[in-house]
Amino acid sequence: MKTTGILIIVLSLTLTTVAFSQIPPPAGKRSGPGVQAPQDEREPEVLKACKTPPPAGRGRGGPGRGPAPAAAPGPREYKVTEIAGVIAAGQQWKDVWQVDGNNADGIIATRDGGLLIAQNDNSDVVKLDKGGKTSVAYMGTNTGGSVAMNSKGALFLVNRGLNPSIEQLAPQRKMLANRFNDDPLDCLGGVLNDLTADSKGGVYFTNGVVYYTDAKGKISRYGENLTTNGIVLSPDEKRLWVTNGPALAVFDVQKDGTLTNQREFAKLEGGGNGDGSTFDSMGRLYVTTNPGVQVIGPDGKYLGLIPTPRGIISVAFSGPDRKTLYAVARDNAQNKDWIIAIPMLAQGPKGRGK
Repeated sequence: MKTTGILIIVLSLTLTTVAFSQIPPPAGKRSGPGVQAPQDEREPEVLKACKTPPPAGRGRGGPGRGPAPAAAPGPREYKVTEIAGVIAAGQQWKDVWQVDGNNADGIIATRDGGLLIAQNDNSDVVKLDKGGKTSVAYMGTNTGGSVAMNSKGALFLVNRGLNPSIEQLAPQRKMLANRFNDDPLDCLGGVLNDLTADSKGGVYFTNGVVYYTDAKGKISRYGENLTTNGIVLSPDEKRLWVTNGPALAVFDVQKDGTLTNQREFAKLEGGGNGDGSTFDSMGRLYVTTNPGVQVIGPDGKYLGLIPTPRGIISVAFSGPDRKTLYAVARDNAQNKDWIIAIPMLAQGPKGRGK
């Protein structure tokens, strides 16, 4: 009887160990609060070594990645009106998740209907499941600020701390690119802002203009007379949109990933400057601004504004049917971020994070 009991205990412990071993641990070691490169006291020494110094005003004290300022402290009144095929009149935003600090920035959908959220201050990437619960998916980023997933499921991140980089998180974690013209990316000045990924393993990212790193880490620069922020690649990977202040610019994408034919695509008639962006299954674009989400047709026609209770900085479709629109709302006065959600008539694309 005693021997049987011992065997049961050993078997139980063995099964428990096997069960837990099937759960992959979070990648990397947890780090402390992140500091974006322009606010890092060590940055001036790094910039002294640049072969090509950053443009004036883009070094220490220059532009970091600041969330869109809220129109006023606390939530504001708003009224959602119908946009045909996009959203019904009278819909309301719902608070899904709230966090202190600059800890909800770039978001993308997961394939099971949740979200991945980049956290600047915590240097983590967290997953918000469709039930509203969060868990740490990736630890120890270098002030990771935005995430992107390509059509094959590969996951990428922009790191905004000193020695910034484009990092691949999945299927295996590795640094993809951190140098341009034989300089560290610090020498671009400012911060790496947003990103979008193609099916070839390359990544487009913004920092004043547009950069593209191929799957081998070789970076090229594109764009003139731009002040870029949000960036999104079309589902067929033939066009690339970037926000440019109160407008949208578009490029044609060649088979090798190079960009041509920069031109203005649309004006943001609802006010404010564009930030994070996404698209729906019909090719309409959704651009975050202080007043709310501005909707642009595939032809560049302005379709309307989905107002929000606070200024917003990032947006993505998710949920089981991809018919819920999620946004990151920010209140600088309280130093808090919210994930908010609203039901849609439009449906987000399947197979990509945004």
